[in-house]
Amino acid sequence: MFGRKSNFINGNWVEGEGEIININPSDTNDLIDNNSNATYDQLNDAINAAQIAQRKWEDVGIEKRANILHNIGSELINQSKEIGTLLSREEGKTLPEGIGEVVRSGQQFQYYAASALRQFGENIASTREGVSVELTREPIGVCGIISPWNFPIAIAAWKSAPAMAFGNAIVLKPASQTPASAIALTKIISEQKDIPEGLFNLVLGGGGTIGHQISEHTNINAISFTGSVNVGQTIYQEAAKTMKKMQLEMGSKNPLLIMDDADLEIAVTCATNGAYGGTGQKCTASSRLIVHEKVYKEFIERLINSISALKVGHALKEDSQMGPVSSESQLKSNLDYVEKGKNEAKLAYGGNIINLDTPGYYMEPTLFIDGDNKSTINQEEMFGPIACVIPVKSYEEGLEVSNDTIFGLSSGIITQSLSMAADFKKNIKTGVTTVNLPTAGLDYHVPFGGRKASSFGPREQGTYAHEFFTQVKTTYVNPGKIK
Repeated sequence: MFGRKSNFINGNWVEGEGEIININPSDTNDLIDNNSNATYDQLNDAINAAQIAQRKWEDVGIEKRANILHNIGSELINQSKEIGTLLSREEGKTLPEGIGEVVRSGQQFQYYAASALRQFGENIASTREGVSVELTREPIGVCGIISPWNFPIAIAAWKSAPAMAFGNAIVLKPASQTPASAIALTKIISEQKDIPEGLFNLVLGGGGTIGHQISEHTNINAISFTGSVNVGQTIYQEAAKTMKKMQLEMGSKNPLLIMDDADLEIAVTCATNGAYGGTGQKCTASSRLIVHEKVYKEFIERLINSISALKVGHALKEDSQMGPVSSESQLKSNLDYVEKGKNEAKLAYGGNIINLDTPGYYMEPTLFIDGDNKSTINQEEMFGPIACVIPVKSYEEGLEVSNDTIFGLSSGIITQSLSMAADFKKNIKTGVTTVNLPTAGLDYHVPFGGRKASSFGPREQGTYAHEFFTQVKTTYVNPGKIK
């Protein structure tokens, strides 16, 4: 890989300071790379270069811009097996999930390649006779992108692609836990012709150092962040000092409501997929399974049969259905929640470390039952393969429990009732909801985001991305005075 020269600044790969040791969570004897952190001076260089490059990029014709983005997307798709393997090695998700994430990243760039050609303005009649009004959208400038470890290339891509499509420059800071995927994305972008040097910069480092410096830097015009609520709140406070535009995607505690008329085969499939897919390390994971008392016992029996059959293994093995937890610290956090959960609900399955042929951060899919929605494990985001089943007596109680959280990202209902589904869609307080589908696994061409503590600022993805990555200018013209 890139080793010490792992920061990409003003068109060059440069060495920073300190070290970022990237270990395979499926096999801790496998050292993926030893990278370096960007220094503050290097961050300044990146931002200064981005300011110059952004002005050049803004003047690049939209067709050329679209072709460049399409080429980036095609190259990601062409290299999806190679990069997906690297992603699975460093993050721990199974190989099909890793490859799928890279393909989705390529699709994001191709989608926004087309969006680069669809940047329309508006002409509006003025209230004053003889005056016309024009509405146009312009780039923000330099965007700081702070991306998480759980989707180390997809989230970096779905932020970077619209930023570039709409004429902005980028300083990307990925999670220190998964730098290799961001490096692979940067390499593909850096190899495209006609991109000004300095338009896309990669700076590695911790949130408390380089992330903090991005948040406070005067010449960063906007920040798009995905991560925890605590970090998001800190970024908000730091960035507000310089009046930056902000887009924050944060925590969740997503409910899946299973009604007494549910098709239990669908319910179990959705719960298994939503709660344990990606080792439960998804912001859209359904960790609260809210189940009507009439089907409660049967649902639990079927779900335990389903998750007990999941093959936990090395991310790159063909028969693995759930990979390891992403890191030692995340595994410790998960096990701490298991211990808390034992005092709050009944542990029905799992909760233990698994020892396999390779040393890694493996744990069983874990299920608690007879849960109380007010408990710690049902109010805090655990971010692991842990779910809790909560019994309810009616739809009305189920809806109330579903909304009883500080978060509001994703949700779902399993029912055969059209009226019940319609009521749930109307009254659930989340930004995303599903009917007879998992709460996780969403399309890339439609808006994504939540409510309450889950999100702040304009939506990500789809046509809604231009709300964050552009700014509106209103121009008044008196054509009679122009020669």
